[in-house]
Amino acid sequence: MDAETRATLIGKEPTEEIITREDLLDLLRTNEHPLAYDGFEPSGTLHIGSALMRAIKVQDMLEAGCRFTLWVADYHAMINNKYGGDLEKIQKAGNYFAHGWYSCGIDPKKVEIKWVSDVVKDPEYWKLVIQVARNATIARMNRCLTIMGRKEGELQESASLIYPAMQVADIFYLGIDICQLGLDQRKANILAREIAPKLGLKKPVCVHHHMLAGLTGPATQVVGMPAGKAKAGAMGGEFDENVGISEQISMKMSKSRPATSIYIHDTPEEISTKLKGAYCPEKVVEGNGVLELCRYIIFRKQAEMAVKRPEKFGGNVSFASYAELEAAYVAGKLHPMDLKGAVSSSLAKILEPSRRYFETNAEARELLAEIRSFQITR
Repeated sequence: MDAETRATLIGKEPTEEIITREDLLDLLRTNEHPLAYDGFEPSGTLHIGSALMRAIKVQDMLEAGCRFTLWVADYHAMINNKYGGDLEKIQKAGNYFAHGWYSCGIDPKKVEIKWVSDVVKDPEYWKLVIQVARNATIARMNRCLTIMGRKEGELQESASLIYPAMQVADIFYLGIDICQLGLDQRKANILAREIAPKLGLKKPVCVHHHMLAGLTGPATQVVGMPAGKAKAGAMGGEFDENVGISEQISMKMSKSRPATSIYIHDTPEEISTKLKGAYCPEKVVEGNGVLELCRYIIFRKQAEMAVKRPEKFGGNVSFASYAELEAAYVAGKLHPMDLKGAVSSSLAKILEPSRRYFETNAEARELLAEIRSFQITR
């Protein structure tokens, strides 16, 4: 497989941006198996954005010849006050996350899971953290705090200033070639690219993927990226932060807000109930989380989507692509309730392996029950 084909695989949706495509092509021409990673603060129950969509993207990377590390950022979660900073609970959530990824099809023989709690024992790691911090101003670190899922000015604890330096140090310590994370992590990845030459280290390629919208609709008037920007980004452009990474964060599917999320082990009845109440205005695409489920999940997992409806409303219909489905929806040829019913049926089928995994794997089942008993802090 040539570099262009591999880069196209890496750039498939849900990828929105590659910084830069030229750097990616250079990397792929010289490195048959570059190392990519994605990092996670373990807390709460996994929704399809943090598990299934990640599994879809990991598979793209593996097909492109990449090696892949899933980075369990337990110390980062402690700094971010997840579970009130209780590291024992955070690490139980990390073990549950691993089961969640496996249930979504991530092969533990092909993907390595590593923990921050293992590398913090190494003085060389902290040396890198200090080197990163010495090369960034306090103002620069403050601007990076949105990577914690917070707005600028929201965090008051001084520990938060350590977080961006640690995340950049993670990249250098692991020897990462490709940072494959959500758009909400963009600022840390850009900082890594800026600091790398100062430390004589390689500059990582950044591959940022879409943050799956929640089911409750836009939280603000600005609902994120303008139409067409995602496609341009995947072709190698750069996302304009001014159109609203913070807005994408505010409306994304959230583990701590059940009404916004489809969890990977939800029953068909739970999926149906959540979708019935989902934000899905007629003929509207922007901010429509139901359509996003079609675009980023369903059409990545199946070749077509069937819609069942009475003959008086046009009868059954199927769509072979997201573009075809969106066009019908915008034209008013597909009613929101019919769309919701079809999405509910498709997701119930797609998530059946995860449900079965958590029903039959005793350790996973026990961890899920324990995680559900923990009080989530944000």
